[in-house]
Amino acid sequence: MKVFFNELFDYNFYCNKKIIDECIAMDKVPEKSQKLFSHILNAHHIWNCRILGKPSEYGVWQIHATKDWADIHYENQRSSFEITTNADGFDKRIDYENSEGRLFTNTLQDMLFHIINHSTNHRGQIAVDFRNNKQEPVVLDYVYYKR
Repeated sequence: MKVFFNELFDYNFYCNKKIIDECIAMDKVPEKSQKLFSHILNAHHIWNCRILGKPSEYGVWQIHATKDWADIHYENQRSSFEITTNADGFDKRIDYENSEGRLFTNTLQDMLFHIINHSTNHRGQIAVDFRNNKQEPVVLDYVYYKR
């Protein structure tokens, strides 16, 4: 399971890095894409903190300057690898509060997969926003990553 999650997080890192590089090269990042990508970074951070039992430094919809994305992204990745490396079992149940203060319990496996799936969903929305703003979306299909 560790190998599987490490591969998924490598793919996630690759995809997010491609979007970061593309946005840094733009004169102006579309506003919706700025909001969505900041949210991807925030959510990844928040879920890592929930898993580790630490307080989050970011709000769910906090906006970050494009120049700060790479550092936040790197720290998210480092933290996720620390989690997967140190995991005794992925079926471990973890209690946490959501952003509205409600209590939930999920397995580590579910929480880690949610980080990946959530990021993929919002990257798709960013691709649509790029097209709507006359920008060519970044190709992020898993098969291209694996080639």
